[in-house]
Amino acid sequence: MTRKGFVLIAVIAALCTGTWAGSISGKVSGMSGESVVYVDTIAGKTFPAPSEHPIMDQKGLLFQPHILAVQVGTTVDFLNSDKVAHNVFWTSVNQGSKKLPGKNLGTWPTGEKRPYKFDQPGVAPLLCNVHPEMAGYVVVVPTPYFATTNSQGEFEIKDVPPGNYTLKTWSEEGKPSTQSVTVSGELTSVNITVSK
Repeated sequence: MTRKGFVLIAVIAALCTGTWAGSISGKVSGMSGESVVYVDTIAGKTFPAPSEHPIMDQKGLLFQPHILAVQVGTTVDFLNSDKVAHNVFWTSVNQGSKKLPGKNLGTWPTGEKRPYKFDQPGVAPLLCNVHPEMAGYVVVVPTPYFATTNSQGEFEIKDVPPGNYTLKTWSEEGKPSTQSVTVSGELTSVNITVSK
């Protein structure tokens, strides 16, 4: 084999290795309700903002979904599907012990939506000043590797490149948790216990 042929094979092998990805799956226990599970900031890596606008609907006098997880840089469309006017505001974006200023998007009628770009990680607790019983959350995470648990606490984060990561959780009822995880195969399983 010529030197050029060997170099070409090495480049193809490196490219194939670089595109391989696995999944992190598991279960969050210790509390009821949904949790958001995500890979924390990865040193030296940045990710483009998603072009898709997820919808946080106001329907049946509820925020739907109750918890919406998005990547930093995502624009969320806040829709009013009810037959009454709604408002959306949050007093702050919580980043652990640090709080960023909140936002009031105003009040709007049935069928209208208002976009808002979340450009900082953290948790925005949503409220409606027309209907004070309404509450929801937008959880803004730093990477595209995240999932929301189902009713049994199960989750799967897909397309994670091989490497060592910090896996974090957020839930409405439980304390945030952190643990290390290594993705080295097709499927990495983890069990996470959250304390109240």
